[in-house]
Amino acid sequence: MKKVLIISSSLRKNANSEQLAASFADGAKAAGHDVEIVSLRDKEIGFCIGCFACQKTKRCFMHDDADAIREKMLCADVLVFATPIYYYEMSGALKTMLDRANPLYPSDYRFREVYALATAAEDEEYVPQRAFSGIEGWADCFEKSELVGTLFCGGVTDIGEISGNAKLQEAFEMGKNI
Repeated sequence: MKKVLIISSSLRKNANSEQLAASFADGAKAAGHDVEIVSLRDKEIGFCIGCFACQKTKRCFMHDDADAIREKMLCADVLVFATPIYYYEMSGALKTMLDRANPLYPSDYRFREVYALATAAEDEEYVPQRAFSGIEGWADCFEKSELVGTLFCGGVTDIGEISGNAKLQEAFEMGKNI
């Protein structure tokens, strides 16, 4: 059994990327894994100022909701990042959280597998490339981890528009097969 942490970064309730994350979670739970979904909606997470004090202390001098999320990341075997695509990139909320996860770098983190899920209004294959590249770049900074899977569902804009989409089943299967 693996401990799976899913971070959903859409600030819209019941967003399409959040629903994709829920399907991944259902698959992982069906396979017997311990799964937690954390939404960044309504969280107070300040911007990293790049002081790098965390590289010595293994914690950030700022104290906000990033502290608890970062601790969950530290103890997870699998990290899953779900994001809507904004201007061909991950959401600002997810980027901010990834930056604030910098204290994990010198830590004895458990995560080895990283997954990225994304949704967007546009449905061309290239749409999530920059977002996935950014998440892969983050994972690459952690020597023991790697981006092992991505899933993109394009052509969904309005809340709930993903309902009935075949990508939900793909997310379920991806979660089930971790």
